[in-house]
Amino acid sequence: MHEGDLERVMAIAASLRDAPQWPRAAYVEAIAVDGSLRRIALVAEMAGRIAGFSVASVVAGQAELESIAVVESAQRCGVGTELLRATMREAKSFGVHEMVLEVRASNIGAAGLYAKAGFGVMGRRPGYYSNPVEDAILLGLTLSDD
Repeated sequence: MHEGDLERVMAIAASLRDAPQWPRAAYVEAIAVDGSLRRIALVAEMAGRIAGFSVASVVAGQAELESIAVVESAQRCGVGTELLRATMREAKSFGVHEMVLEVRASNIGAAGLYAKAGFGVMGRRPGYYSNPVEDAILLGLTLSDD
């Protein structure tokens, strides 16, 4: 992800009910080389246009997938799967051994993507999300060395 991608990335997030609605400054921080937190920020293209993105933070051998979003017209076309795989590969290159995330309890599509990738349930955070208030399901995956 580069600064020139941010308008499209923010438009994708704004178009999706379950995507975090971060301010531009949060994305700028995510792509900053000298940021306070090591981040992985990727975009996926489809037909020459950004169709999705992912952002993960890396701390002490663990990566947290903070956001992954795919424009509605490209969902169920493999874009999310490829973004997740690319994020996991990049995380492994940083020495990450575990990836964690949280997902809205009602987000069946995302939960299916994560289950297919091998993520398992680690716990639940009651009332974690707002608009609407909803539980977060905590998921985790040990990244293999292959």
